[in-house]
Amino acid sequence: MSIPKTIIVFVTASSINEAREIGKTLVEERLVACCNIINSIESIFQWQGKINIESEVLMICKTKEELFKRVEDRVRKLHSYDVPEIIAVPITHGSKDYLDWVGKETIQ
Repeated sequence: MSIPKTIIVFVTASSINEAREIGKTLVEERLVACCNIINSIESIFQWQGKINIESEVLMICKTKEELFKRVEDRVRKLHSYDVPEIIAVPITHGSKDYLDWVGKETIQ
């Protein structure tokens, strides 16, 4: 069995509760194998012509590349932001056992 292309999807959320709800849903629906939540990050960004400094929560989700669009669509439905951050980066190297696990725990 070949290892599927695995990605990390970063999502910021407004609160720990929102991140938990989104993460739990993504794992239950097998769209991601794992979602780590880092509480209390500070984000500085421009929105509607104004500089904002906000406290947010960062989600780090591991999944297969082929599931990105489904993850993105699901996050959009669950998220409170008009334009949520949903970005992916490829995993270029990793433990074969871990990457196999990500493949097995997500939708086939």
